[in-house]
Amino acid sequence: MRGRKRRAVAEASGGPPVHIGIDAREIAGTPTGVGRYVAGVLQEWSSAGLPHRVSLFLHRDPPAWVNTLSFPCDVVMAPAERAGTWWEQRQLPALASRSAVDVLLSPAYTAPLRLRCPSVLIIHDVSYFAQPAGFRWREGLRRRLLTRAAATRAATVVTVSDFSADEIHRHLGLPRSELVVASQGAPSWRGGPPAAERPPRVLSVGTLFHRRHTPELLQAMVQVRARVPDANLVLVGTNQTRPHIDPVAMARALGLGDACTWQPYVSDSELDALYASARAFAFLSDYEGFAMTPMEAAAHGVPSVMLDTPVTREVYGDAAVRVSLDVPAIAGALTTLLTDTDAHAAAAARSRARLTAYAWSDTAALLRDVLERAAHRRART
Repeated sequence: MRGRKRRAVAEASGGPPVHIGIDAREIAGTPTGVGRYVAGVLQEWSSAGLPHRVSLFLHRDPPAWVNTLSFPCDVVMAPAERAGTWWEQRQLPALASRSAVDVLLSPAYTAPLRLRCPSVLIIHDVSYFAQPAGFRWREGLRRRLLTRAAATRAATVVTVSDFSADEIHRHLGLPRSELVVASQGAPSWRGGPPAAERPPRVLSVGTLFHRRHTPELLQAMVQVRARVPDANLVLVGTNQTRPHIDPVAMARALGLGDACTWQPYVSDSELDALYASARAFAFLSDYEGFAMTPMEAAAHGVPSVMLDTPVTREVYGDAAVRVSLDVPAIAGALTTLLTDTDAHAAAAARSRARLTAYAWSDTAALLRDVLERAAHRRART
């Protein structure tokens, strides 16, 4: 029902064509979660037939799929080795001004503080407010100051879950009724071999933060291997733990040896192969705005073990096996998915069904509506 309401709101918007600018840094180079969100929206706009012009502002060449978009799309470059805060605050406003965009979409938590056009800001979560100890103090302070200032100036603030909307209201003081929830879309069902044909592999994908509890996952794998001796764990994600932990050294100290491997980054094709070879997925985060990688696992027929948190209950419901942050409980849930084919099949079916709750068409239509309204409000003033 919520998706139908969102589509009705978006389809009701009208008015003249709009020139939309997008801070598209996150789609270039190594894809990020924000980059996948932007890509999902752009590709859905292309499929649906966007009647507007888009300018993508980048610091390096975009991926090849940008050339396949069906709507008028300009790539506007300000080359830089690294596009950080200076690029965002100095280069991006100049690009937007020269391109004469009507509205700027800033999809990655912060936006230029000096713009000649309205901005629509997407804040995926506020972990740097809620859990500041997980960030270097300079980085955390920068994020908090810039996010607060950008949110105050934005025409509209968008987020990806009701949980995150509540958190933004709590930490930033923005009126809850004015926050727009445009959830990430789920990937399409891809399937894969049945559980019995997959090795007893546990996969975990996502940047390593302390809030994602890698030590507890490793400790749980020790107990899993006591019952499933050939079980193994594959970790994928850059290591941004503060203070730093070494997952490989920790695994060796626990006696896991080669049963645990860690790769900071893999290509999309390599990631697809890992999903197809996994029997269970583990995502033990205690704080997320949405959590996308368990959806990717679900699309490959892999059920997830997740911590029982408000956002997990909101986004995944009974599609995930929810556990407390208790090593024996985590180990028991993983062992069941690795050894009980009936339990695995039931969990996989629930997770597959959950994919239908999040469609990129809903997300893209809602964002289009928000951007149109911001641009048209400006045109009337």
